[in-house]
Amino acid sequence: MISRILGFVRDMIIARYFGATAGADAFLVAFKIPNFFRRLFAEGAFSQAFVPILSEVKEKQGKAAVKHLIDALSYRLGGILLLVTATGVFGSSVWMMVFAPGFMDDPEKFNLAADMLSITFPYLLLISLVAFSSAIMNTYNQFAVPAFTPVFLNLVLISFAVWVSPLLDVPVMALAWGVLVAGVVQLLFHLPFLYRLGLLPHPTRQSDPGVSDVKRLMIPALFGVSVAQINLLVDTVLASFLITGSVSWLYYSDRLMEFPLGVFGVALATVVLPGLSKKAANENWDGFQKDIDLALRLVLIIGVPATLGLLLLAEPLIITLFFYGEFTALDVSMSSASLMAYSFGLLGFILVKILAPAFYARKDMKTPVKVAIIALTTNMVMNLILIGPFAHVGLAAATSISAFINAGLLYWYLTKQDVFRPLAGWGKLIIQVLLANVVLVTTILFINPDLGHWLSFSGWQRMAWLLGLVLSVIVIYFATLMLVGLNPKRLLKH
Repeated sequence: MISRILGFVRDMIIARYFGATAGADAFLVAFKIPNFFRRLFAEGAFSQAFVPILSEVKEKQGKAAVKHLIDALSYRLGGILLLVTATGVFGSSVWMMVFAPGFMDDPEKFNLAADMLSITFPYLLLISLVAFSSAIMNTYNQFAVPAFTPVFLNLVLISFAVWVSPLLDVPVMALAWGVLVAGVVQLLFHLPFLYRLGLLPHPTRQSDPGVSDVKRLMIPALFGVSVAQINLLVDTVLASFLITGSVSWLYYSDRLMEFPLGVFGVALATVVLPGLSKKAANENWDGFQKDIDLALRLVLIIGVPATLGLLLLAEPLIITLFFYGEFTALDVSMSSASLMAYSFGLLGFILVKILAPAFYARKDMKTPVKVAIIALTTNMVMNLILIGPFAHVGLAAATSISAFINAGLLYWYLTKQDVFRPLAGWGKLIIQVLLANVVLVTTILFINPDLGHWLSFSGWQRMAWLLGLVLSVIVIYFATLMLVGLNPKRLLKH
């Protein structure tokens, strides 16, 4: 939560200083490319393949075997990352041609983006090692340090935007340097905690049976776990052909959609995977099913109101957070429209985060890959259909449709393979959540000021109104759940 709130502060400052300009578009693409590979390889495929293997070694072979596996993997992971990083630094123009071909029509924007990419690309190496460290700590049920780490990225970027950018001839370049410095800070933060666990990697060329297992699981997971990131990157590629500002509008709306996804969806998935992996290693299938059932109940209780809140409060959220300085009323309108489109897919995104680990924990990588291919193909087709009439909003809508297809097929395969069957009580829970959300929607419609008021409010008035509105709705929603008989303690015990 701290990290996400600081992330909003960071984005507010970027919007205030750089708006939705060519420079902002260039930086956001230069930052998104290493971030994409980080989520694809490190936090995505690698973590999903690594955690089940590490959990099994920990449960069955002990700490010495865990340490040997970590040392062997760190040598191979570090080598691959160094090679990829070198291609990014020295071939930034080529990467930019691939990921933002539309920028080539504007040589100044293209060159700026390529220059920034050569600075930001080493972040991939640094943050991937952080993700490697996080996976180790999560396996040992130490979640606080990995969860807190992104705070440093936000603090560094805020500092560089405010204090370093005025010192440079091209102010927006400060953000690129900030990304690089943040990667170093985050990695250094992790080292003492790994040392305390006795698991600080000492890279070795000696192989380990677990390395082959990780590679075998990682190749299909590389595609299966990261379809949402691929979809978002495809949005960026296509948005580069649209009018200046489109990349930024999608970025700001995506950031707001990722707040509930990051605070709840990613956090729940991070805790679920090690637990499922341990139960699968011990063949505790009743516990495995109960964990999935509880996670899905929490998704219903929190994901549905989050979706409705984003949809109904899209414009107030964008205005409150970003409508300052260089960020115009047009930017508000465009970003709000894509946020509404993304909000429809929020539940799908969260469900994928919960359902995919149920396959990876059992080392079933093939099924999520099948599903991912269908979802990605759907996204491509819907992009081409919707980009013409709806521009950047169509790209967001296509991503949301793809997320639900991904989640729906994952759920269908889990039930088909007889891995999961909903436990008793779902009918009652759905009715309770439906009633609470009717009250939530009614409350928002009743107390939300109209758009004219939001635009005329001062910054502090917007903050006060939005905070009061959101807190009131949260209290009323959970109070309604309690009134209709939903007991959180009983749910967690169940």
